[in-house]
Amino acid sequence: MFIVENYTLAIFLCIITMLCWGSWANAQKMASKSWSFPLFYWDYSIGVVLLSLIFGLTLGSSGIEGRSFIDDMFQGNSTSFLSAFLGGVVFNIANLLIVAAISIAGMAVAFPIGIGIALVLGVTINYMATPIGDPILLFAGVFIVVVAIIIDALAYNRLTSNNYKSSSKGIVISIIGGILMGFFYRFVAYSMSTDFKNPEEGLFTPYTAVFIFSLGIFLSNFLWNTYFMYKPIQGEKVSYLDYFTEGTTNLHLIGIFGGVIWCIGMSLSMIASEEAGYAISYGLGQGATMVAAAWGVFVWKEFKGSPKGTDRLIYMMFLFFIVGLSLIIFSRY
Repeated sequence: MFIVENYTLAIFLCIITMLCWGSWANAQKMASKSWSFPLFYWDYSIGVVLLSLIFGLTLGSSGIEGRSFIDDMFQGNSTSFLSAFLGGVVFNIANLLIVAAISIAGMAVAFPIGIGIALVLGVTINYMATPIGDPILLFAGVFIVVVAIIIDALAYNRLTSNNYKSSSKGIVISIIGGILMGFFYRFVAYSMSTDFKNPEEGLFTPYTAVFIFSLGIFLSNFLWNTYFMYKPIQGEKVSYLDYFTEGTTNLHLIGIFGGVIWCIGMSLSMIASEEAGYAISYGLGQGATMVAAAWGVFVWKEFKGSPKGTDRLIYMMFLFFIVGLSLIIFSRY
């Protein structure tokens, strides 16, 4: 299987993860005018499963090092299966809760709370499990990235009137979503061997772990996403019949493409984790907020006509992101 053998390549893959995690939501934005988020999310989860399977049968089955995807799956023990699968279940509800919180309390309130908690908690948990890198540089970088996320929220706050009915409810949901988002990566990492060339018996290589994780996302959709379909936080309820009768081929493909993009990022993050360490891989991936902001600024023109002073916040945000992410990268050198 394909294995990363140096830190520089691992960082490059983590940067691609950042790009993917910060870009997949563009697919939802493209489909949102005709397609509700819960219906989009079904195709998204299908895309995640498909990409993880393709990676497993190609990159995960090539070469002579490590263990092939199929062999790896059949030798995994029940604990590894449960842990990777649970990672998908936890990620799924966390992702849906943060989206719900944004619809209630707004991007400026829910996003920094949810993603900020996820970043700090996720890096801390993964560093405690596998302490790779200089903790001072690593957590200084995390702190600066959190500041950048807050500045990003302040900039978005200037675009909205902030007339949300229940911001306190949104804050609570943001906190819960952020905590859960901080744990999902560790569940997947726990199912994996720390040596990819000579993987420990019963544990998975990253390709198998991500595939089982993706099944956790898809199958838990029947619980979590079904609830949001029939009890929506915002907008009208939708049904399974709507998915089959109202969705065009293009809409389904856009959703699948969004899932493929996100899963490329997840897969590369896990592949890079042996060299970079789980904390650094996860921390750099959450720099996706900067990428998402760049899409909003330069492509979607979300800040066009924004109040005076917003440009200054945007410049500060990008500066803090670059400094924070650089510290996270150099914490391993």
